Amino acid sequence: MQKSVRYNEGHALYLALLARKEGTKRGYLSKKTAETNRWHEKWFALYQNVLFYFEGEQSARPAGMYMLEGCNCERVPAPKGCAAGSAKDAALDKQHYFTVLFGHEGQKPLELRCEDEADGDEWVEAIHQASYSDILIEREVLMQKYIHLVQIVETEKIAANQLRHQLEDQDTEIERLKSEIIALNKTKERMRPYQGNQEDEDPDIKKIKKVQSFMRGWLCRRKWKTIVQDYICSPHAESMRKRNQIVFNMVEAESEYVHQLYVLVNCFLRPLRMAASSKKPPISHDDVSSIFLNSETIMFLHEIFHQGLKARIANWPTLILADLFDILLPMLNIYQEFVRNHQYSLQVLANCKQNRDFDKLLKQYEANPACEGRMLETFLTYPMFQIPRYIITLHELLAHTPHEHVERKSLEFAKSKLEELSRVMHDEVSDTENIRKNLAIERTIVEGCDILLDTSQTFIRQGSLIQVPSVERGKLSKVRLGSLSLKKEGERQCFLFTKHFLICTRSSGGKLHLLKTGGVLSLIECTLIEETDTS
Repeated sequence: MQKSVRYNEGHALYLALLARKEGTKRGYLSKKTAETNRWHEKWFALYQNVLFYFEGEQSARPAGMYMLEGCNCERVPAPKGCAAGSAKDAALDKQHYFTVLFGHEGQKPLELRCEDEADGDEWVEAIHQASYSDILIEREVLMQKYIHLVQIVETEKIAANQLRHQLEDQDTEIERLKSEIIALNKTKERMRPYQGNQEDEDPDIKKIKKVQSFMRGWLCRRKWKTIVQDYICSPHAESMRKRNQIVFNMVEAESEYVHQLYVLVNCFLRPLRMAASSKKPPISHDDVSSIFLNSETIMFLHEIFHQGLKARIANWPTLILADLFDILLPMLNIYQEFVRNHQYSLQVLANCKQNRDFDKLLKQYEANPACEGRMLETFLTYPMFQIPRYIITLHELLAHTPHEHVERKSLEFAKSKLEELSRVMHDEVSDTENIRKNLAIERTIVEGCDILLDTSQTFIRQGSLIQVPSVERGKLSKVRLGSLSLKKEGERQCFLFTKHFLICTRSSGGKLHLLKTGGVLSLIECTLIEETDTS
């Protein structure tokens, strides 16, 4: 037989008495018995994490108790059996049910009910909070707050002590100043008779003192004038004057460049776009884009840069420009596309001029007074020189900027970036022009030439050469270049590239034809022999 659990019944009765008097929540509830599943009304009292129930409110001894540590309480709907048609079942249906679930298996839940819904909610909330572990957590939180407040109090005590010492030091300083004021007042009292004597001073003495004061002022002004003149004539001042002049010239050049871009966009680009949208367009939109490309974007960029320069001039004599170049540098990559496209744009423009309507319209645009007699090709060439102009300006600016100047390093960085961009643009232009040159030569050859489509094939030079027959032991033999047995000299149109040598003949119509055999010679497989003896 399993033994019952022993506990200190006297202390339990004492806690039951405290629960009846000081319990967190007290009142009548209906409790469902586990044996008969019947409901019995009991008087319950909750004290800390122990729930006591009594036969009645006046009962001195509890009928039972439940340990609520680790339990959970929740509302449950009315049992289905309460939905019958009798009046008693209807009254039971109005009851409010809740259950206490214990945190382990084998223990049946405690089922309770009450008549008032608000009272049921209060019981559920009270049982939820009846946990010793929650009290410990709350105690730990309160202890942390207490420690924090103690630290704050200690800090305030230290601050108050420091403030007290400061006040004491200030009181000492005030006393010292008071004593000095008293001493000065005494000295002033002693000086009063002497001042009275000064008022009765001889007029000649006053004149002498006035002349002496005038001479001291004159000498002081002369000294400052000498200092200023020495600085004006110094190398540093001369360098600063030249530097300022370079900046002023750069602002004027930038203003002129912005005006040129404005004329290019407003007198040529935008009118030609409108003409391309007409019923009988003298030029297509693709040709307009090929000629002008991103000219409008370049104009907007330099308008912003020009506004920044004018704002800096307004702050003269303080001229700081490095930050403007820091903003401008990342945007100058748009010049790469313009420069790369420049030669092609001029070629497209030349082809468009073959159209009489376009040529007439273009001459009408160029007659605009804003163009000042300049042609469209001139305006398209201006952006090509802007990056080199910036490099020259920065070079001159650095020549007159002291090494200890605040923006010396920034200007040097901007100059190096511009030089790097200029080199990249030059290389890209060279590659692009080489490809276009190769394609132009390929189009002049009737049969075409596939080796000219190789992008690594670099054009060297072209010209007319005389192909002569080879002479071997007094006899004519076949020439090494070509397959013809020549008895007389023949003129050939030749093109030299890095990897190949082309030999062409020109027909009566002016067209070029590659020699059927030996017209394309690979330089890797050839040997150049210079024959000095022509006899």
